[in-house]
Amino acid sequence: MKLYNTLTKRKEEFIPLKPGEVKMYSCGPTVYDYFHIGNARPFIIFDILRRFLEYRGYKVIFVQNFTDIDDKMIRRANEEGKTVAEIAEKYIREYYVDAHGLGIKDPTYAPRATENIDAIIDMIKTLVDKGYAYVVDGDVYFKTSKFEEYGKLSGHRLEDLELGARIEVDERKENAMDFALWKAQKPGEPAWDSPWGKGRPGWHIECSAMANRYLGETIDIHSGGQDLIFPHHENEIAQSEACNGKPFARYWLHNGFININNEKMSKSRGNFFTVRDIAKHYDYEVIRFFLLSAHYRSPINFSDALLEQAKSALNRIYECRDNLRFFLSKAEKDTFEEDIYGNLDIYRDRFIEAMEDDLNTADALAAIFELVREINTRITANAGKKTISKALDLLDELTGVLGIMRKEYENDLDENIRALIEERQKARAERNFKRADEIRDQLRKMGIELQDTPQGVKVVRK
Repeated sequence: MKLYNTLTKRKEEFIPLKPGEVKMYSCGPTVYDYFHIGNARPFIIFDILRRFLEYRGYKVIFVQNFTDIDDKMIRRANEEGKTVAEIAEKYIREYYVDAHGLGIKDPTYAPRATENIDAIIDMIKTLVDKGYAYVVDGDVYFKTSKFEEYGKLSGHRLEDLELGARIEVDERKENAMDFALWKAQKPGEPAWDSPWGKGRPGWHIECSAMANRYLGETIDIHSGGQDLIFPHHENEIAQSEACNGKPFARYWLHNGFININNEKMSKSRGNFFTVRDIAKHYDYEVIRFFLLSAHYRSPINFSDALLEQAKSALNRIYECRDNLRFFLSKAEKDTFEEDIYGNLDIYRDRFIEAMEDDLNTADALAAIFELVREINTRITANAGKKTISKALDLLDELTGVLGIMRKEYENDLDENIRALIEERQKARAERNFKRADEIRDQLRKMGIELQDTPQGVKVVRK
């Protein structure tokens, strides 16, 4: 498998440190609000990477953190008259609602920054002792000039860096690019005891300490959104490698941005959408499918029209699966016809080839749609059970890697819908076609399409 490594700026063969095992860290949410569609992309993409690695036989130890203490959280707590801990609890719960809706698997470990204060303090103490950090009035700063490789991820040379929007100007710092490892307590802020007085950790050190605690000093993969390359991931490398004297992460993966109707998403433009808002209009699975439709490193444009296309495309896969299940339930022969099944297995090879080429989900989906077309062409109600079952297993296998096609429509029909279907069947048997058509139209308005076939009535969810 080849992955594009942001650190080396090229695709590289993926070789884990320990054969058969992958240690992977992905930056999680700052839990002060519902997460937006831009956040959803890395959550979904790196969930897919984890799933594919597991599909290929690796044991994956996957860590995704919660940042549950920072300036944004303190500000939100003050706005709502709550504690930071209450804000964190609320939005961690809400994260899981949306994440599970999107089909994102729970990480192996989901550490919170506030549960790792001791590990954070230990790391900062080591950096101070080694001369990579210094203390000013209870604040602790990382000395960027001492880390000679600073800038190797982003490509920025320290001497060429200009102050950015996220770099606070502070005359107490030795260098403008030095960043906070520990922040002295301000009035009304949550704080923890430390060798430098009461305070709280800086954002960057949180991830380094949690990755180190749960995965070790050197990990296989570190991932996140493109916006995290600088300064967050750059700073993680500096403090982790300065502390441990070892490479921090061997492969760095970053996804591209999301534009909204061809414009950059921002609250000021009024085009800022949370996943929760979008899910009021589109199923979570449609959102997931949409985000898989482009290569993860490419920018992707978000619009209602594209979501409608994703919905339609996803339905085509469901229809194929439902047809196979219907045929299987009605099949009379327990046979396998190689001439009918044909070369469907080649689509597994195409799928794997796409995924092993830097996680190309767009081409992987194309392989699935080629499989769907072949199934629709080759497999009919006259096929044997073993033929149909083999095709169904293959479709479930490939869509399962992508975490799509998770719904069981026929099993979730409520009692009212089932009663209407039975009433229609009775009306048809009594040749009361007017009533049968009325029920059919009523069900269609409820999103249920009935298809009369020689093998019986097929229920299709629209």
